[in-house]
Amino acid sequence: MEKTLWKHIQTVRKQSPLVHNITNYVVMNSTANALLAIGASPVMAHAKAEIKDMATIAGALLVNIGTLDEYWSEAMLIAVETAHALNKPWVLDPVGAGATPYRNQIIQKLLQYRPTVIRGNASEILAIVKSNAPATKGVDSTASSMDAVQAARNLVSQYGSVVCISGETDIIVDQKNQTLLLKNGHPMMTRVTGLGCTASALTAAFVAVTEDKTEATVAAMALLGIAGELSEKQSHGPGSLQMNIIDKLYAMTEVEFVEQLNVSRE
Repeated sequence: MEKTLWKHIQTVRKQSPLVHNITNYVVMNSTANALLAIGASPVMAHAKAEIKDMATIAGALLVNIGTLDEYWSEAMLIAVETAHALNKPWVLDPVGAGATPYRNQIIQKLLQYRPTVIRGNASEILAIVKSNAPATKGVDSTASSMDAVQAARNLVSQYGSVVCISGETDIIVDQKNQTLLLKNGHPMMTRVTGLGCTASALTAAFVAVTEDKTEATVAAMALLGIAGELSEKQSHGPGSLQMNIIDKLYAMTEVEFVEQLNVSRE
């Protein structure tokens, strides 16, 4: 699998897919920089007047609901409807799912357009399917990844999406009944705002150019996790870690990736 995943990383670098991001304004800059670092081309656009045109020319769409409002919600729905109609891949990051009824309502509307990938922490995945979810504390998870596996499988069955549960171990499940466990990353990454959002944006770049969407998701999550793992060794805290992750996403070598990758099947 190592060689296959590295091939997908090279494909993103070579093809430079245009990724349309409707994301939260807390992370726009860091998300754009991460996409540029891996070779993708980011665009941040949420004006309803141009959403359809942007969704048409993009290779993939990311919808991140972190800073919802009524206008952005309408823009998101236009974008996913367009992507669905054009059979364009799109990624849903249900930030803070379960926190408020409004947020849950928007998520349910977005799900009707069958996201290619759903990536969230365990509490968010549990909240989406209302599986007696632990309380969501802002955007942080109060549950472990393994707690949400059955909920993720329910989402796969209902929407046909690849579902990624992010956490200390990232768990990816899909329609082929695969359960992949990815154990890369470092605890300090939780001290940097928006790295989960970055993971979703990178996933969008990979699904834009990779036919196998499960492999695309694993490649994106592994790339970020390994970048964090390696960057921590030369970082003095979260601030330098964030900077070093961007550099490592740009400069990652095949040897580094293959040596550090820790992926298995359940």
